[in-house]
Amino acid sequence: MYRFLLTRQWVILTLVTLALIPTMIRLGYWQLHRHEHKVALNTVISDSLTAEPVAAESLTAPGQRIKHDDLYRRVTAKGHFDTAHEEVVRRRTNSDGAVGYHVLTPFVLDDDRVLIVNRGWIPANGAQTAFPKIPTPAKGEITVTGRLMADETTADSGIKNVQGLPDRQVMLISSEQQAQRLGKQVLGGYIEQTAPDPKGDSPELIPDPEHSDIGPHMAYAIQWWLFSAGVPVGWVILVRRERRDRAEAATAEAAPETAAAAV
Repeated sequence: MYRFLLTRQWVILTLVTLALIPTMIRLGYWQLHRHEHKVALNTVISDSLTAEPVAAESLTAPGQRIKHDDLYRRVTAKGHFDTAHEEVVRRRTNSDGAVGYHVLTPFVLDDDRVLIVNRGWIPANGAQTAFPKIPTPAKGEITVTGRLMADETTADSGIKNVQGLPDRQVMLISSEQQAQRLGKQVLGGYIEQTAPDPKGDSPELIPDPEHSDIGPHMAYAIQWWLFSAGVPVGWVILVRRERRDRAEAATAEAAPETAAAAV
C-alpha cells in the first residue's frame, strides 16, 4: 500500500523533510536569542541614558574593552581637544539618511591620556579624497559629556575596514588604532559627544539610540516553529494524496478487465 515510499523520489522527499524540521527549529531559537539580545540591549541603553554621568576614567582605561553593562553610559571628561590630530569616519549617515562623515577628535585629559570623542556628523562637502572642512570645537580646557561606546569591529558593525584610505580618514572607530597613531595612552572605546552643544549646530550631535523597538525577531521565531510543525503535516498530506491517486489509477486499470470477464 505504501511501497511507493521506497522509490527514489519519495526517499529523497522524506530525507529533505526530516532535515527541514530540526533546521527550522534551530532557526526559530536563533531568532529567539536575537529577540532576547535586543530586549537586554534596550534595557542597558535605557538604564545607561537615565543614569547620572560619571567620570570616563572610572569606566575605561587604556587597552580596556567596554563592558556590556556600561554601553551608552553617560560620562564626563575634563581636558582639551587636539584638533591637529583629528580624523573623520567615512560613509556615516545622519538622522535624515544623508551620507557624510563622523568627526573623531582626540580629547587630551589632564594626565595626558587621550579619550577619543566622536563630535558628530558633517556632510561630505568636497571630494572624498580630500580632508573635509570641520568646524572647530571649543578651545582651552572644557568638560565634555557623552555616551560611552565600545570600539567598532567589522564583525559587530558589518562595515569592512578598508585600507589605503586618504590621509586622516578611517572606516571604523578603534581606540587601539588611535593609540598607535598618536603614540599616547588612549582610553578604551570612545564617546559620542552630547554636550556642550557645538556652535552653529555643526557637527550634528548624534541622537540617542532607539531603545523602545524590540524588532520582529520573536514573530520570526514563532514563524519558523510553525513552519517546522507544518512540514510533517504537509508530508502526510502528500503521502495520502499519492496513495489515493495510485489507488484510483489501479482501479481504473482493473475496470476494463472486470467488464471483459463479466461478458
